[in-house]
Amino acid sequence: MRLGPFDTSEINVRSSGGGGIGAGGLGCGTLVIALLGAVFFGLDPMQTIGMVEGVQQQTGSGDRGDDLTEEQVCSSGEYAQESCAALASLNRTWRATFAEVGLPFEEPALDLYRNGRVTTDGCGSATSAAGPFYCPADKGIYIDTGFYDELARMSGTGGDFARLYVISHEYGHHIQNITGLASQVRSAQQRNPRAANQLQVAMELQADCYAGMWAGKNRNLIEPGDLEEGLQAASSIGDDTLQRNAGQSVNPEGFTHGSSAQRMAALKLGLESRDNNACDVFFQGA
Repeated sequence: MRLGPFDTSEINVRSSGGGGIGAGGLGCGTLVIALLGAVFFGLDPMQTIGMVEGVQQQTGSGDRGDDLTEEQVCSSGEYAQESCAALASLNRTWRATFAEVGLPFEEPALDLYRNGRVTTDGCGSATSAAGPFYCPADKGIYIDTGFYDELARMSGTGGDFARLYVISHEYGHHIQNITGLASQVRSAQQRNPRAANQLQVAMELQADCYAGMWAGKNRNLIEPGDLEEGLQAASSIGDDTLQRNAGQSVNPEGFTHGSSAQRMAALKLGLESRDNNACDVFFQGA
């Protein structure tokens, strides 16, 4: 995807965590955490949800290590530059979308780190094994850039659109947070625990759809092969595919993100839709 130049004044980006961004590769919730990293690294998704809910009770922020300027973070490597450019594009796109319907908009922060531990301002601490996640308390997207290497291995594609799918998916959780949907879903889960998994899947599929919607609103930047890269990445992290790859029987009741087919369909729905409300379909009848 041909992401254009950006100004660091457009974005809120930092680097914290024990490992720093690193020079090796392309350096760069609660209910809402995107458990991409958890399933990629073989962790049980429900244990990860419990871990995040637990650390959210912590209040100390610890050593953030925010000693790099935004310019330094964004210029520290290819992954960092790409992520910063994506964040700027996501901010512009969603700010305009909110303006169309007269809603106030608030940008998220992006924290890039590598192979270490990160401490949030509201969701406690997490290690690299937690994978990319969104913290609703501080409105921050946290990405260990080393995850992108694992993503390339698992999906079989090292293309940039697979990585952009990750950050735009997490941004989708930010949209859910600032519109109030995330808190509504958490309340619904508490009222009806039996529907908790179904609502979790709906959240993740809508975030996939929002990722596609961002790309669709920037069709002029899409390059040949981008859609295929995104769909392949979505397919590789479908719950049924992950269960099979782990040697397990497919158990839809254990899904947290949706099947490969559902995730691909959600991404494609957003990409092809010109309706800002298209991604609400996942909560119809929920």
